Amino acid sequence: MSVDHQPIQVSYLPNRYSGLEEGRTLATHEAGLLTNLLVVYKKNFEQVHDDSLRKITEILQDVKDRFDVKFDLTAREKVRRADFIGRDLVVVLGGDGTLTSISHNIDADTPVIGVNSHPIDDDPAGSFGFYMDSNVHTFADDIVTALKGEAIINQVPRLQAIIDTTSGNRFTTDPAMNDLLIANTHQYAPSKYHLRRGGKKCKQQSSGIVFSTWLGQGAWLNHILEKDTMNELRTRVNETEISNHYFVVAREIPHQQRIEDQWSWFDWTSENTVITSDMHRGYVVPDGWDEVHFNRGASITVNLDAPKLCLLTFRNSISEKLSKLIEVDLV
Repeated sequence: MSVDHQPIQVSYLPNRYSGLEEGRTLATHEAGLLTNLLVVYKKNFEQVHDDSLRKITEILQDVKDRFDVKFDLTAREKVRRADFIGRDLVVVLGGDGTLTSISHNIDADTPVIGVNSHPIDDDPAGSFGFYMDSNVHTFADDIVTALKGEAIINQVPRLQAIIDTTSGNRFTTDPAMNDLLIANTHQYAPSKYHLRRGGKKCKQQSSGIVFSTWLGQGAWLNHILEKDTMNELRTRVNETEISNHYFVVAREIPHQQRIEDQWSWFDWTSENTVITSDMHRGYVVPDGWDEVHFNRGASITVNLDAPKLCLLTFRNSISEKLSKLIEVDLV
């Protein structure tokens, strides 16, 4: 599939997308031509993903011939942080898991397109692809829209955890688009810790505490809480808060503490959450990917201060997409 567009005779203007206000598009006369693309694809030897990669490559070859564009292809399993340096656009071909697993390599200044390589609309066994607004059927139009600077810009908030060890070292975990777990490394053992948020504090024993962004609520969070509890939590949400607030849920804490310290069970907050570990060994897991371990006495601070991800969409903003899913009770 090819698209009949004439090349845009303008020079590239660095960081045009990242400097824009969320929800805006970049008018054609303002646009700079993106030139250096990286395609990261899912490789698991299933024919459907290989077919999608072939189609996307053919479209990019067509774009390359008509625009001053170069691109590289790299499998998710082989991609390195250095591969993302100096890129004007990153195309992620796969599902949401592919995007979340490599998104920590992408800084706030690099726009990203998610392309669903196995859409559920084509196959019930496929991927829903919440963050993947493009697919093999729409990509030919979408890539040109992105190159012209006319895509919708979504500044996606990301969670981070800052770990202060007992020896005085400090390090920050990779950012999380969906959710972040803090728990005992042995899931059969209780997670014990002291919890502080704002002026409130308590001692807690749970099976782990999960933090979720507003956009990530359709992932793990949606399966932790009952529908009524989740709907109650949403009633606290003001639309202006979704870029700077996050959800907190402590899994399987005692029922009495749920009543006496409801804030410690589930919450919607912009304040830092501080956990002091009382576990021999615990870990932080961003987006179900890397495990970052800590020992007893370590302090872990969770907030929404990680660099945002500049995600491009083409038909609706990602917040509008989530709102529609909530309206039809799919989240």
